[in-house]
Amino acid sequence: MTDIKPFKVDIPQAEVDRLYQKLRDTRVPTQDIVPGAGSDYGFTTEWATNLYNYWLNTYSWSKAQDEMNQWPHFTTEIEHLNVHFIHQKSEDPNAIPILLVHGWPGSFHEFSEVINPLSEKQTGLPSFHCVVPSLPGYCWSSGPPRRWTMKDTARVMHALMRKLGYHQYCVQAGDWGSPVARELGAKYSAHCKVIHLNYCPGALPEGIEATERELAVQAKGVDWRTAHIGYAVLMRTRPHCVGWMLQDNPVGLLAFVGEKYDEAANPQMQSKDSWKDHTLTTVCLYYFSNCIMTSCLAYYENPRHDQFAAEALKEENLIKSPFGYTSMWYDTAPNSQRAVERTGNLHHEQSPTPYMNHAQTRDNYPPTRVTK
Repeated sequence: MTDIKPFKVDIPQAEVDRLYQKLRDTRVPTQDIVPGAGSDYGFTTEWATNLYNYWLNTYSWSKAQDEMNQWPHFTTEIEHLNVHFIHQKSEDPNAIPILLVHGWPGSFHEFSEVINPLSEKQTGLPSFHCVVPSLPGYCWSSGPPRRWTMKDTARVMHALMRKLGYHQYCVQAGDWGSPVARELGAKYSAHCKVIHLNYCPGALPEGIEATERELAVQAKGVDWRTAHIGYAVLMRTRPHCVGWMLQDNPVGLLAFVGEKYDEAANPQMQSKDSWKDHTLTTVCLYYFSNCIMTSCLAYYENPRHDQFAAEALKEENLIKSPFGYTSMWYDTAPNSQRAVERTGNLHHEQSPTPYMNHAQTRDNYPPTRVTK
């Protein structure tokens, strides 16, 4: 493990100052695209203005950076890629290794509220050695080569766990982390012993009558794929365009990345300062690491949203490891037990929860839902 090197999040103050100067110099829209637009044309002007002003006047990157650095960060090379990750080991000698996998527009920071509760040694509860990577193309992990899919990413994540000395481990994942976890459970089940997903595409069997709940979650998925999918179409067809538009454009990143934290979250959460802080920290991570362009590759090189369910049902993609699934009502596409159980070895399913978001580990209500 000699090539595993310590890493610290340390953005030069000059870069932070430049960011804030660009924020001050930006001429943001001051009125709706048409009178009374509301949310019909995307996020509301009020939402964007409030978050922009909070960024300028209240948010602290220094505080966020200090929070990130409470955990040990590392980088290592796997398959010619530089891989950044947090490795927070528990003091419990019986702790279970867990791989926590983010998606888009997320980052390792998605898990900042659960790393400590999971790794702390507590009587009568399991503890975990937390491995929290930046996926290839995100933050300080290298961008992947052409035709790199989430199956390739899974292979690298498995290699990372083995490199850290973990012969067996469990996985938590959502969003683009879900196909990574699926591949680990399908191809590496001798090592990947248990999985929990908070995003799991799948389709009901043909010819059965859907329940009221199943119809409701199906409707949410259809709504996302029809009314909210423009960002994905752009990234899977013109990632260079996204990169050139947004790489040095903090307000543009706020709109493009921040919007997803508005659309796929419980409205009760969005008024909380902690939610605003997390959204802006994510935007800052994309800005300071220049990763918005390479983050698009997840969409460019992998199946489209309307293909997710069919992909999950292919024989080679069925999860062999025991897995659980929690359906988040405010997710982009919650699902049901009868659909999810067709995609693998489902052992536990939790029905749509009334408060929880697409980013499961962030500010979900009530806070005590973060459990082991």
